[in-house]
Amino acid sequence: MVARALMFQGTGSDVGKSLLVAGLARALNQRGLKVRPFKPQNMSNNAAVTDDGGEIGRAQALQARAACVPPSVHMNPVLLKPQSEVGAQIIVQGKVFGRASAADYQRIKPELLPFVLASFARMKDEADIVLVEGAGSASEINLRSHDIANMGFARAADVPVILIGDIDRGGVIASLVGTKAVLAPEDAALIAGFIVNKFRGDPALFTQGMALIAEATGWQALGLVPFFAGARSLPAEDALVLDAKRERKPDATLKIAMPVLPHIANFDDLDPLDAEPSVDLVRVRPGTALPGDADLIILPGSKATISDLAALRGSGFDIDIAAHVRRGGAVLGLCGGYQMLGRTLRDPDGIEGAAGEVEGLGLLDVQTTLTAEKRLEPATGTTSDKASFTGYEMHMGATAGPDCERPFATLQDGAAEGARSQDGRVMGTYIHGLFADDAQRSAWLARLGGAPSEIAYEAAVDATLDALAAHLEAHMAIDRMLTLAR
Repeated sequence: MVARALMFQGTGSDVGKSLLVAGLARALNQRGLKVRPFKPQNMSNNAAVTDDGGEIGRAQALQARAACVPPSVHMNPVLLKPQSEVGAQIIVQGKVFGRASAADYQRIKPELLPFVLASFARMKDEADIVLVEGAGSASEINLRSHDIANMGFARAADVPVILIGDIDRGGVIASLVGTKAVLAPEDAALIAGFIVNKFRGDPALFTQGMALIAEATGWQALGLVPFFAGARSLPAEDALVLDAKRERKPDATLKIAMPVLPHIANFDDLDPLDAEPSVDLVRVRPGTALPGDADLIILPGSKATISDLAALRGSGFDIDIAAHVRRGGAVLGLCGGYQMLGRTLRDPDGIEGAAGEVEGLGLLDVQTTLTAEKRLEPATGTTSDKASFTGYEMHMGATAGPDCERPFATLQDGAAEGARSQDGRVMGTYIHGLFADDAQRSAWLARLGGAPSEIAYEAAVDATLDALAAHLEAHMAIDRMLTLAR
């Protein structure tokens, strides 16, 4: 049996493409189909390590989980990870391919299409149906000539498209009809139907709207999907989520602060802490001081550590962190945040920009040298308090120094990992995914004086995916969609 495929594109970024594909993957898996997610090109600094030794966008890892299959580099063959002055790091089939500015990348894209089509063919070989996610907006006709993410891929692979509009941001009729108007006729012909996502209120009030869109475009209406509140408990990929308005937790007993820097990466590391009712996770943008009553400050990962260290200093966060430490507060640096905590950060080969060396925050007696080799692998072990963890490493650079003699953790193979200050209040590690481990998260809450966790985080993620699948089964014409796939 030849696998079918269906592509989901959006009228813009953050319309819910990733979430809908994840929900459909779980729904079709529950129907007994072998499903594979696929995104030709992604741009995100939130990435996941795959079982086949590479990295892909966080959304595709979640979609693989929804489909109940291991993540593979072929689910996201081109991943762009924005850096500072050097543009973006290009990951192809899980490995570093090079770096390019935005303009240079447009010239490189035709070289990448064969990789994309090869990975797509591999996913089709494993599946009954491949659910393809586009990137950004389908109507970016200024980038159409070498496109590999949206209509360029759909044409090259002959995959029918369903277009998603976001009614929550307003103007959904104009955005869907306008997309039809600006697309080349050959591209518009690939669109078989549309979905209106994130609806709030009485759906009867938009019945005429759905009919008007269908009449103006000639596309089938395939669903008016109500806003799914459970999405906030799933790992996010796009940093736009960091700007979303969040409810504070007045009854929380612990406060954890996280500065949000320009090239923040893998910020989903903190999602499990945010899910804890007893934890008020405060995400602090430059221009606002870190809260003086925080129990813990976490410096998250960064795709451009030296640039983000300069931004941290420019925002005065370094002063806030130093004052926090003087008051006896705890600090944890994750990956790039760990590198910032050291005495020096060297980039002799210009990995992140101009070659050179900068002074770190000096809260750990370690030095980091950035290297071209990227470490990508799962990690299991115990932290210094004997609490177990399961996570992964994803970093470029090597860190060494006296504080490494007090390791943050011991890996399963006996190797020491990370560093702790002499008083144990400042810690750094390259391990991502720490807090998703219930035992590790409970140990942190206890260490900070809070109650142990009562949340089974990974089980909660799967329960949310099940609820999302049921939500889409109720509000989308899934059977009709399957007849459109080819």
